[in-house]
Amino acid sequence: MSTYDDLMAFQRDTSALAQVAGRLGWDQETMMPRGAADQRSDEMAAMEKVLHARRTDPKLAEWLAAIDDTALDPVGQAQMRHIRKSYDRAMKVPADLAVEIAKVTSKAQGQWAQARADEDVAAFLPVLETVVGLKRREGEALADGGDVYDAMIDDYEPEMTAVELATMFDAMRPRLVALREAVLAAEPPQAVTGHFPADKQMALAAKLATTFGYDLTHGRIDKAVHPFSSGSGHDVRITTRTSELDPFNCFYSTIHEVGHACYEQNIDDAYLLTPLGGGVSMGVHESQSRIYENQLGRSRAFTGWLYGQMTAAFGDFGINSAEDFYRTVNRVHDGYIRTEADEVQYNLHVMLRFDLERALMQGDLAVFDLEAAWNDRFAADFGYAVDKPSNGCLQDVHWSVGLFGYFPTYSLGNVYAGCLYQALQGAVPGLDEQLTAGDLSAATEWLKDNLQIHGGLFEPAEVVQRASGIVLSPEPLLTYLEGKFGAIYQL
Repeated sequence: MSTYDDLMAFQRDTSALAQVAGRLGWDQETMMPRGAADQRSDEMAAMEKVLHARRTDPKLAEWLAAIDDTALDPVGQAQMRHIRKSYDRAMKVPADLAVEIAKVTSKAQGQWAQARADEDVAAFLPVLETVVGLKRREGEALADGGDVYDAMIDDYEPEMTAVELATMFDAMRPRLVALREAVLAAEPPQAVTGHFPADKQMALAAKLATTFGYDLTHGRIDKAVHPFSSGSGHDVRITTRTSELDPFNCFYSTIHEVGHACYEQNIDDAYLLTPLGGGVSMGVHESQSRIYENQLGRSRAFTGWLYGQMTAAFGDFGINSAEDFYRTVNRVHDGYIRTEADEVQYNLHVMLRFDLERALMQGDLAVFDLEAAWNDRFAADFGYAVDKPSNGCLQDVHWSVGLFGYFPTYSLGNVYAGCLYQALQGAVPGLDEQLTAGDLSAATEWLKDNLQIHGGLFEPAEVVQRASGIVLSPEPLLTYLEGKFGAIYQL
C-alpha cells in the first residue's frame, strides 16, 4: 500500500470510532436511563481519550510529511486538506483538556435538562461556568494568540470570522426589524387550535420524513427534549418532539432535521468514513435544514398538500381552507423559543445568542450575569419580558455541551439557503405544481446533485456558490422574506 493508502486506512478507523462516540451521544438524549449519567460521562471521556490519541498519533506526522499533496487528484487533495487541519487542531489541544471537556459536557447536558425542567438557573450556572472555562482554554490553545472566538467558529464554519458575521448580521438586522414591526402591526392570521394526539403526529411526521427523501432503512425517528440529527453515511438518525396543542412543532422540527439527515445520507458513498464523508460545515448543513423546512416546507404550494394530510389525520381543526392554513403556518407571533420562531424573527434570536456567547468567550460577560444579560437583550429586541428560564437562557442545549461558535451558523445557513432557493426556482420547472402534489423529488434531487453529494470536497462558501451561482450575500434571503410576508400580511 502507498503512504496515502496507509493514512486513509488509519483515518477510516478513526472516523468509525468517532461514529461510535456519536452514537453514545444519541443514546444519551433518547434512550439512556437517567441514572446512567455519571457512567456515560466516563464512557464519553474514555472514547475521547482514544480519539485524541489517534488524532495526535506520531504516525500521522510521518505520513503527512511523506505525502506530496500535488501528486494527488482533487479528491485526495481535499482529503489531505481536512486531515492536515484536523491534525494541527488536535496537536494544539492537550489530551487531558480534551478528555475533561468530554467528561464535563456529558454531565452538564443532564444538569441542563434537569435545571430546565425545574426552571432553576442557579442549579445550572456553576457547571456552565466550568464548561465556559474549559472551552475558553481550548479556544486559547487553538487561537495560538489570535481571536479565541474565531478559533471556536472555525470548528463549525471554516474560514469564517466573528467580524465577518457581525458585519453581515448588522446589515440584516434593520431590514428584519422593520419587517417584523410592519407585520406585527397588521392583522394576524388565526392560530391553530385543538387537540392533536402525539401518536398521530408521529405517524404524519414519519410520512413527512419520507416525502422529503429521508431513507428510514438507514435511519430512525425518536423523541428528544431538543430535536437533532446524528450520524452520517448509512446510519443517520433524527429526533423530534410533540406538543398535543401545537402539531407544527413536531412537523417542522421533523422536516428541519430531515434536511440535515438527507445531506448526510446523500453524500457520495465513496467518501464513507473519510473526512469528506460528512457535511462540510454547520452553515451549509443548516442551509439544507432551513430550505427543507421553510422555502419548501412552508411554501404556499406544499402547505396546500399538508393541509389535506392534517385534515385526514385530525379531522376538522378549525382552519377552513388551504390558503388560511398557509397563512397560519407562516403566522408571525410573539414567542420565546428559537426553534419555534417564524422566519421573520428567527435570525434575531440567533443574533442575540451570537453576541452573548462572543462576550462570554472574550471575558466581557460573566456566566453568573448571563440570565440578566439575556433577559435585558431579549426585552430590547422583542419588546416583552422573558417569563421563565426555560423560555430564556435555559432553552438551548448548545452551551451545556460546549458548542460555542455554533449559533451563528444557523443564520449563516439561512443566508446560504436564500442563495440556493433562488437558484432552485430557476432550475426546477413546475416546482410549485410538484409541491402542491406533495412531490419533493425534483427539488431534493437538485439539492443532492448540486450540493449534498459533495460532502466535504469543497470549502463551505465555494460549494454554495457552485450550486447557486451567487457570491455569498444576504440579499436573496431578505428579498424572499420581504416578498413572502409582505404578500401574506398585505403590507
